[in-house]
Amino acid sequence: MTDVAPLPEPSPPSLARRIVAFPLTLMLIAVVVFAAASLLANLLIDRIPRHSGSPMILLNALAVLACMLPAYWLFCRFVAREPMVLFARTGAAKELAAGVAAGLAAFSAVVAIVALLGGYHVAGWGHAVTTLWAALAMAIISGFAEELLFRGILFRYIEQTAGSWAALAATSALFGAAHLANPNASLVAAAAIAAEAGILLGAVYMLTRRLWAAMGLHAAWNFTQGWVFGLPVSGGGGGDGLVRGQLSGPEILTGGAFGLEASLAGVIVATSAGVAVLVVAARRGEVKPPMWKRRGETVLI
Repeated sequence: MTDVAPLPEPSPPSLARRIVAFPLTLMLIAVVVFAAASLLANLLIDRIPRHSGSPMILLNALAVLACMLPAYWLFCRFVAREPMVLFARTGAAKELAAGVAAGLAAFSAVVAIVALLGGYHVAGWGHAVTTLWAALAMAIISGFAEELLFRGILFRYIEQTAGSWAALAATSALFGAAHLANPNASLVAAAAIAAEAGILLGAVYMLTRRLWAAMGLHAAWNFTQGWVFGLPVSGGGGGDGLVRGQLSGPEILTGGAFGLEASLAGVIVATSAGVAVLVVAARRGEVKPPMWKRRGETVLI
């Protein structure tokens, strides 16, 4: 019998490659890539003629997708050296649809609670046709870009380093803090966003390990809030859509000038849903330990 020569051992990665492949290094590089793609998208949007009342405004959303998706693909291909698992096509339509339905249902539940308590009223029909496209474009942009940054980049790489609970806490706090720059924002509103959206969207990502459901939920929540119920979206915009919504009563009920995302009903509904999704994710083994507890195990998240 002829002896078969053993295959040569693969050479270990260089020190430079090990530094680049460390999760927090990848996170920093990905944030820089995201920022560069955002800048390019904004430059393109500035050159697109203003068509706020027509479907042409959807070109703004297309510009964001056209800049960010190729940039993220290049990052995955040449820096992270891994497939674009966040945008895996298997089950994409189902997860996206489920996210959209969940976002619509969750915010509708918030409005229903506040309306029953006398805090939400319909003042009349809005400018449904002329405001539809701008609301849809903004929902797509916020749902895609914010989920890519907060869940696809920050959550993913913090989780690979410090585990799921640290990633959930950190990205929830960062997501809330990011909304302090919004009109009519306050520390209460930021804390509400962190509790309701940070936990819920983080939990949905943990459960699916892709961005489709989280993007759909995020976009549908914003669209339902601003266009369907005619309310401010995260402190600004909205107020005129399918209907013109009005809020009245104490801030704990209405969220004040920031809107229902800062209300007690918003926090209770979204946070409760987030905790429920977390329970399911934990039962499915999707809670990852920090890297120092994996004892050299290679974990692809």
